[in-house]
Amino acid sequence: MNEAVYAKTDKIVNRLGFGSWQLNNPLWGDMSETEAIKLVRYAIEQGINLFDTAPAYGSGQSEVILGQAIQGQREHVVINTKVGHLADGTSDFSVSSLENQIQVSLKRLNTDYIDSVILHNPDRTILAGKTMHFDKLKQLKSQGFIRAYGVSIDTYEDLMLVLQNVDLDVIEILFNVFFQGPAQGFQLASLKNVSLIVKVPLDSGWLTGKYNHHSQFTGIRARWSPAVIKRRADLVDEVKTISKTEALVPIALGFILSYPEITAVIPGIKDESQLQSILECEHTISDEIKNQLIKLYDDKLKTNPLPW
Repeated sequence: MNEAVYAKTDKIVNRLGFGSWQLNNPLWGDMSETEAIKLVRYAIEQGINLFDTAPAYGSGQSEVILGQAIQGQREHVVINTKVGHLADGTSDFSVSSLENQIQVSLKRLNTDYIDSVILHNPDRTILAGKTMHFDKLKQLKSQGFIRAYGVSIDTYEDLMLVLQNVDLDVIEILFNVFFQGPAQGFQLASLKNVSLIVKVPLDSGWLTGKYNHHSQFTGIRARWSPAVIKRRADLVDEVKTISKTEALVPIALGFILSYPEITAVIPGIKDESQLQSILECEHTISDEIKNQLIKLYDDKLKTNPLPW
Protein backbone atom coordinates (compact mmCIF):
# COMPACT_ATOMS: atom_id res chain seq x y z
CA MET A 1 0.00 0.00 0.00
CA ASN A 2 1.48 3.38 -0.98
CA GLU A 3 2.30 5.86 1.75
CA ALA A 4 2.74 9.63 2.04
CA VAL A 5 3.89 12.22 4.57
CA TYR A 6 0.88 13.86 6.19
CA ALA A 7 0.25 17.59 6.44
CA LYS A 8 3.80 18.80 7.18
CA THR A 9 4.01 16.50 10.22
CA ASP A 10 6.29 13.56 10.96
CA LYS A 11 3.45 11.08 10.43
CA ILE A 12 3.24 8.75 7.45
CA VAL A 13 -0.20 7.71 6.21
CA ASN A 14 -1.36 5.00 3.90
CA ARG A 15 -2.89 6.64 0.86
CA LEU A 16 -6.00 4.54 1.35
CA GLY A 17 -7.78 6.13 4.30
CA PHE A 18 -11.08 5.58 6.06
CA GLY A 19 -14.12 7.86 5.79
CA SER A 20 -15.98 7.64 9.11
CA TRP A 21 -19.35 9.26 8.27
CA GLN A 22 -20.99 5.82 8.27
CA LEU A 23 -19.95 4.80 11.79
CA ASN A 24 -23.07 4.13 13.89
CA ASN A 25 -24.95 6.63 11.67
CA PRO A 26 -28.68 6.01 10.96
CA LEU A 27 -28.27 7.77 7.60
CA TRP A 28 -26.28 4.78 6.34
CA GLY A 29 -28.13 1.82 7.84
CA ASP A 30 -27.96 -0.20 11.03
CA MET A 31 -24.55 -0.36 12.70
CA SER A 32 -24.14 -0.74 16.44
CA GLU A 33 -21.45 1.04 18.42
CA THR A 34 -19.79 -2.30 19.09
CA GLU A 35 -19.74 -3.16 15.38
CA ALA A 36 -18.34 0.27 14.54
CA ILE A 37 -15.50 -0.02 17.04
CA LYS A 38 -14.69 -3.49 15.75
CA LEU A 39 -14.65 -2.17 12.15
CA VAL A 40 -12.18 0.61 12.97
CA ARG A 41 -9.90 -1.78 14.83
CA TYR A 42 -10.03 -4.20 11.91
CA ALA A 43 -9.04 -1.38 9.55
CA ILE A 44 -6.05 -0.55 11.75
CA GLU A 45 -5.04 -4.22 11.74
CA GLN A 46 -5.14 -4.13 7.93
CA GLY A 47 -2.74 -1.19 7.80
CA ILE A 48 -5.15 1.75 7.40
CA ASN A 49 -4.12 4.61 9.67
CA LEU A 50 -5.84 7.79 8.40
CA PHE A 51 -9.37 8.33 9.72
CA ASP A 52 -11.56 11.24 8.65
CA THR A 53 -14.42 12.30 10.90
CA ALA A 54 -16.49 15.31 11.99
CA PRO A 55 -18.72 16.34 14.90
CA ALA A 56 -21.71 16.32 12.56
CA TYR A 57 -21.22 12.66 11.64
CA GLY A 58 -23.74 10.66 13.64
CA SER A 59 -24.32 13.57 16.06
CA GLY A 60 -20.82 13.18 17.45
CA GLN A 61 -20.86 9.38 17.54
CA SER A 62 -18.26 9.02 14.80
CA GLU A 63 -15.71 10.86 16.94
CA VAL A 64 -16.71 8.93 20.08
CA ILE A 65 -16.33 5.58 18.31
CA LEU A 66 -12.94 6.51 16.90
CA GLY A 67 -11.83 7.65 20.33
CA GLN A 68 -12.68 4.26 21.80
CA ALA A 69 -11.31 2.24 18.89
CA ILE A 70 -7.86 3.86 18.79
CA GLN A 71 -6.99 3.39 22.46
CA GLY A 72 -3.55 1.82 22.64
CA GLN A 73 -2.92 2.79 19.00
CA ARG A 74 -2.96 6.60 19.22
CA GLU A 75 0.55 7.28 17.94
CA HIS A 76 0.01 4.88 15.04
CA VAL A 77 -3.09 6.58 13.64
CA VAL A 78 -3.89 9.97 12.14
CA ILE A 79 -7.22 11.62 12.97
CA ASN A 80 -8.65 14.40 10.84
CA THR A 81 -11.76 16.13 12.18
CA LYS A 82 -13.63 19.33 11.41
CA VAL A 83 -15.04 22.52 12.88
CA GLY A 84 -17.95 24.67 11.78
CA HIS A 85 -20.81 22.16 11.78
CA LEU A 86 -21.70 20.94 15.26
CA ALA A 87 -22.97 17.62 16.59
CA ASP A 88 -26.41 19.08 17.32
CA GLY A 89 -26.97 20.01 13.68
CA THR A 90 -26.25 23.72 14.08
CA SER A 91 -23.32 25.62 12.57
CA ASP A 92 -20.85 28.03 14.11
CA PHE A 93 -17.91 29.37 12.13
CA SER A 94 -17.05 32.16 14.57
CA VAL A 95 -13.38 32.54 15.40
CA SER A 96 -14.23 32.76 19.10
CA SER A 97 -15.80 29.28 19.02
CA LEU A 98 -12.91 27.41 17.40
CA GLU A 99 -11.00 26.56 20.57
CA ASN A 100 -14.11 25.28 22.35
CA GLN A 101 -15.14 23.20 19.32
CA ILE A 102 -11.70 21.60 19.24
CA GLN A 103 -11.78 20.95 23.00
CA VAL A 104 -15.15 19.20 22.62
CA SER A 105 -13.75 17.03 19.81
CA LEU A 106 -10.68 16.23 21.91
CA LYS A 107 -12.98 14.97 24.65
CA ARG A 108 -15.08 12.86 22.28
CA LEU A 109 -11.94 11.44 20.65
CA ASN A 110 -10.44 10.74 24.09
CA THR A 111 -7.08 12.21 23.10
CA ASP A 112 -4.93 15.20 24.01
CA TYR A 113 -4.19 16.23 20.43
CA ILE A 114 -5.76 16.01 16.99
CA ASP A 115 -3.55 15.39 13.98
CA SER A 116 -5.47 17.84 11.81
CA VAL A 117 -8.53 20.05 12.13
CA ILE A 118 -10.18 21.55 9.08
CA LEU A 119 -12.90 24.14 8.55
CA HIS A 120 -15.93 22.21 7.22
CA ASN A 121 -16.87 23.99 3.97
CA PRO A 122 -16.42 27.60 5.16
CA ASP A 123 -17.53 30.61 3.13
CA ARG A 124 -15.26 32.29 0.61
CA THR A 125 -14.41 35.22 2.86
CA ILE A 126 -12.64 32.78 5.15
CA LEU A 127 -11.00 30.97 2.22
CA ALA A 128 -9.67 34.30 0.96
CA GLY A 129 -7.86 34.87 4.26
CA LYS A 130 -9.92 37.94 5.16
CA THR A 131 -10.72 36.71 8.67
CA MET A 132 -8.75 35.59 11.73
CA HIS A 133 -9.68 31.89 11.48
CA PHE A 134 -6.29 30.66 10.34
CA ASP A 135 -4.44 32.83 12.84
CA LYS A 136 -6.46 31.15 15.59
CA LEU A 137 -5.81 27.68 14.19
CA LYS A 138 -2.11 28.48 13.92
CA GLN A 139 -2.14 29.53 17.60
CA LEU A 140 -3.88 26.28 18.62
CA LYS A 141 -1.29 24.37 16.61
CA SER A 142 1.54 26.13 18.45
CA GLN A 143 -0.14 25.19 21.75
CA GLY A 144 -0.15 21.52 20.77
CA PHE A 145 -3.91 20.94 20.65
CA ILE A 146 -3.69 20.27 16.90
CA ARG A 147 -0.76 19.37 14.68
CA ALA A 148 -2.10 20.66 11.36
CA TYR A 149 -5.03 22.65 10.02
CA GLY A 150 -6.84 23.37 6.78
CA VAL A 151 -10.20 23.29 5.02
CA SER A 152 -12.72 20.99 3.41
CA ILE A 153 -13.92 22.38 0.06
CA ASP A 154 -15.51 21.24 -3.19
CA THR A 155 -14.38 23.20 -6.24
CA TYR A 156 -11.32 24.25 -8.23
CA GLU A 157 -12.21 27.90 -7.66
CA ASP A 158 -12.23 27.46 -3.88
CA LEU A 159 -9.04 25.40 -4.03
CA MET A 160 -7.18 28.17 -5.84
CA LEU A 161 -8.69 30.86 -3.61
CA VAL A 162 -7.42 29.29 -0.42
CA LEU A 163 -4.05 28.19 -1.84
CA GLN A 164 -3.33 31.71 -3.10
CA ASN A 165 -4.34 33.48 0.10
CA VAL A 166 -3.77 31.26 3.12
CA ASP A 167 -0.89 29.38 4.71
CA LEU A 168 -2.30 25.96 5.65
CA ASP A 169 -1.31 22.29 5.92
CA VAL A 170 -4.11 20.15 4.51
CA ILE A 171 -7.07 20.43 2.15
CA GLU A 172 -9.91 17.96 1.82
CA ILE A 173 -11.29 18.22 -1.71
CA LEU A 174 -14.17 16.74 -3.68
CA PHE A 175 -12.56 14.88 -6.58
CA ASN A 176 -13.49 11.81 -8.60
CA VAL A 177 -14.02 10.61 -12.18
CA PHE A 178 -17.16 12.77 -12.41
CA PHE A 179 -15.70 15.80 -10.58
CA GLN A 180 -12.27 16.43 -12.09
CA GLY A 181 -12.15 20.22 -12.00
CA PRO A 182 -9.87 20.51 -8.94
CA ALA A 183 -7.06 18.61 -10.72
CA GLN A 184 -5.96 21.91 -12.26
CA GLY A 185 -4.89 23.09 -8.80
CA PHE A 186 -3.06 20.00 -7.61
CA GLN A 187 0.36 21.19 -8.76
CA LEU A 188 0.11 24.41 -6.74
CA ALA A 189 -0.91 22.42 -3.65
CA SER A 190 2.13 20.20 -4.13
CA LEU A 191 4.42 23.21 -4.55
CA LYS A 192 3.11 24.60 -1.26
CA ASN A 193 3.55 21.18 0.43
CA VAL A 194 -0.16 21.03 1.25
CA SER A 195 -1.60 17.53 1.75
CA LEU A 196 -4.67 16.73 -0.35
CA ILE A 197 -7.32 14.34 0.99
CA VAL A 198 -9.92 13.28 -1.55
CA LYS A 199 -13.50 12.98 -0.31
CA VAL A 200 -16.51 11.41 -2.11
CA PRO A 201 -14.19 9.28 -4.29
CA LEU A 202 -16.99 6.92 -5.37
CA ASP A 203 -19.59 9.63 -6.09
CA SER A 204 -21.79 8.46 -3.20
CA GLY A 205 -21.81 4.92 -4.56
CA TRP A 206 -22.28 5.51 -8.28
CA LEU A 207 -18.65 4.74 -9.05
CA THR A 208 -18.91 1.33 -7.44
CA GLY A 209 -20.89 0.31 -10.53
CA LYS A 210 -23.79 -1.05 -8.48
CA TYR A 211 -26.39 1.60 -9.41
CA ASN A 212 -28.21 1.89 -12.75
CA HIS A 213 -31.17 3.56 -14.48
CA HIS A 214 -33.64 1.64 -12.31
CA SER A 215 -32.03 2.31 -8.93
CA GLN A 216 -34.19 3.92 -6.27
CA PHE A 217 -32.84 5.85 -3.31
CA THR A 218 -33.82 6.80 0.22
CA GLY A 219 -32.15 8.93 2.85
CA ILE A 220 -29.49 11.38 1.77
CA ARG A 221 -29.29 9.82 -1.70
CA ALA A 222 -32.95 10.71 -2.37
CA ARG A 223 -31.67 14.16 -3.39
CA TRP A 224 -31.20 12.95 -6.98
CA SER A 225 -34.03 13.68 -9.43
CA PRO A 226 -35.02 11.10 -12.09
CA ALA A 227 -33.14 13.19 -14.67
CA VAL A 228 -29.97 13.19 -12.57
CA ILE A 229 -30.27 9.43 -11.96
CA LYS A 230 -30.55 8.81 -15.70
CA ARG A 231 -27.58 11.03 -16.47
CA ARG A 232 -25.39 9.43 -13.80
CA ALA A 233 -26.42 5.95 -14.96
CA ASP A 234 -25.49 6.83 -18.55
CA LEU A 235 -22.10 8.07 -17.38
CA VAL A 236 -21.53 4.92 -15.32
CA ASP A 237 -22.23 2.85 -18.43
CA GLU A 238 -19.59 4.84 -20.29
CA VAL A 239 -17.05 4.27 -17.51
CA LYS A 240 -17.78 0.54 -17.67
CA THR A 241 -17.25 0.56 -21.43
CA ILE A 242 -13.96 2.44 -21.10
CA SER A 243 -12.64 0.21 -18.31
CA LYS A 244 -14.15 -3.03 -19.66
CA THR A 245 -15.41 -4.06 -16.22
CA GLU A 246 -18.58 -3.92 -14.15
CA ALA A 247 -16.61 -3.54 -10.89
CA LEU A 248 -15.63 0.12 -10.85
CA VAL A 249 -14.12 0.58 -7.37
CA PRO A 250 -10.56 -0.27 -8.51
CA ILE A 251 -10.98 2.06 -11.48
CA ALA A 252 -12.38 4.93 -9.40
CA LEU A 253 -9.71 4.69 -6.69
CA GLY A 254 -6.95 3.99 -9.18
CA PHE A 255 -7.87 7.11 -11.12
CA ILE A 256 -7.59 9.29 -8.01
CA LEU A 257 -4.37 7.72 -6.74
CA SER A 258 -2.77 8.09 -10.16
CA TYR A 259 -2.29 11.75 -9.23
CA PRO A 260 0.94 11.86 -7.20
CA GLU A 261 -0.04 15.16 -5.57
CA ILE A 262 -2.87 13.42 -3.71
CA THR A 263 -1.91 12.35 -0.20
CA ALA A 264 -4.85 10.05 0.50
CA VAL A 265 -8.36 9.05 -0.49
CA ILE A 266 -11.09 8.40 2.10
CA PRO A 267 -13.89 6.12 0.84
CA GLY A 268 -16.72 5.67 3.30
CA ILE A 269 -16.53 2.23 4.92
CA LYS A 270 -19.62 0.57 6.39
CA ASP A 271 -18.57 -3.04 7.08
CA GLU A 272 -15.63 -5.45 7.06
CA SER A 273 -16.56 -7.09 3.77
CA GLN A 274 -16.65 -3.74 2.01
CA LEU A 275 -13.32 -2.79 3.54
CA GLN A 276 -11.78 -6.10 2.54
CA SER A 277 -12.98 -5.77 -1.04
CA ILE A 278 -11.37 -2.34 -1.26
CA LEU A 279 -8.13 -3.60 0.27
CA GLU A 280 -7.93 -6.57 -2.08
CA CYS A 281 -8.43 -4.70 -5.35
CA GLU A 282 -5.70 -3.05 -7.36
CA HIS A 283 -5.57 0.72 -6.96
CA THR A 284 -3.85 1.42 -10.27
CA ILE A 285 -5.08 2.05 -13.80
CA SER A 286 -3.36 2.30 -17.16
CA ASP A 287 -2.54 5.64 -18.72
CA GLU A 288 -4.86 4.74 -21.57
CA ILE A 289 -7.88 4.31 -19.30
CA LYS A 290 -6.98 7.41 -17.30
CA ASN A 291 -6.79 9.51 -20.45
CA GLN A 292 -10.13 8.19 -21.67
CA LEU A 293 -11.74 9.05 -18.32
CA ILE A 294 -10.31 12.56 -18.53
CA LYS A 295 -11.74 12.86 -22.05
CA LEU A 296 -15.14 11.66 -20.80
CA TYR A 297 -15.10 14.44 -18.22
CA ASP A 298 -13.96 17.04 -20.76
CA ASP A 299 -16.64 16.03 -23.26
CA LYS A 300 -19.62 15.40 -20.97
CA LEU A 301 -19.09 17.16 -17.64
CA LYS A 302 -16.59 20.01 -17.73
CA THR A 303 -19.07 22.62 -18.94
CA ASN A 304 -22.16 20.85 -17.61
CA PRO A 305 -21.28 19.53 -14.16
CA LEU A 306 -23.38 17.08 -12.19
CA PRO A 307 -25.10 18.24 -9.01
CA TRP A 308 -23.55 16.59 -5.98
